[in-house]
Amino acid sequence: MKKVFVLGGTGFLGYYTIKELLARGYQVKTMALPPLPEADLLPAEVSCTLGDIMALSDAEIKAVLSDCQGFIYAAGADERTIPEKPAMKFFYEANVLPTQRLARLAKQAGVTSFVVFGSYFAEFAERFPHYHLQRQAYPAMRLLQEQIAFAEGEGSMRVMSLRLPYIFGTMPGRMPLWKMFSDQIKGQAVYPALKGGTAMVTVEQVAEAAVGALENGTHRSTYAISALNMKYQQFYQMIVQALGQTKTTQIPVVDYAEMLPVYEEIDQQAAAAGLEHGIHMTVSAKLQTEDLYLNPADTMDRLGIKAHDVIASIKETLAKCTEEEMK
Repeated sequence: MKKVFVLGGTGFLGYYTIKELLARGYQVKTMALPPLPEADLLPAEVSCTLGDIMALSDAEIKAVLSDCQGFIYAAGADERTIPEKPAMKFFYEANVLPTQRLARLAKQAGVTSFVVFGSYFAEFAERFPHYHLQRQAYPAMRLLQEQIAFAEGEGSMRVMSLRLPYIFGTMPGRMPLWKMFSDQIKGQAVYPALKGGTAMVTVEQVAEAAVGALENGTHRSTYAISALNMKYQQFYQMIVQALGQTKTTQIPVVDYAEMLPVYEEIDQQAAAAGLEHGIHMTVSAKLQTEDLYLNPADTMDRLGIKAHDVIASIKETLAKCTEEEMK
């Protein structure tokens, strides 16, 4: 495998994946939506086209992929998007249909390895069946995205899915998505946390996992990667520290029942506005009473994920999110 196509190579995950591919000696081709977040973002040796790949004809897409042996799908909509109702339709059209078309055309073009960037909500939909996450639009369509991509690869193309948890890091020209959390906590005297926790990785580890899956992944495999597990309270306290609010903001752990009316109101407000969360807030919050933890040992050696300082990456990310407040 000498050349890899990265869809979404100017985005956060795609950018680091391209860096990892280049470091391992691959040639890289990418296509991403304009504009570039920063001029000269990618090295000159990367073949970068700005545009919507889905606007191309089948023949044009196959021509783009004709000299590539690998494909990394670093695009799509995540659960932070709040679309118009029904959310199931939105996530189907945003994540499932493009993946199906591109996987089919990639195989026809001679691509032999295809990696999809998915979500750890697909993992916990399987681990926690009592939450019925298959009825929630976002995890349901992430699961369907995987299965359709696997099916399209049958016969001659290995297809693997990375189930990604909380991801930290920074890149040129883009503000980390975690700024939405720091904005919510900024100036608050109290910011409650539920009792659970989450798995975390650095963006460099995502890139390492992607290339590891591309090289050594088994067809139809899903890899739920992690490097560190952390309680939500501890994470929020790190945001408080980054904001310089350690003396003014408390992060108490509260019961779900105490917060339920708040989440019900958020869902009701979304519905009244014609919108729908990919995971209803009442369900999303209930999940936060669980430890959504993953075992790093399950994937690190298998995919060649290196040990990185996740805490340092979180601090760097939050420093970027709060740099204006700290001036």
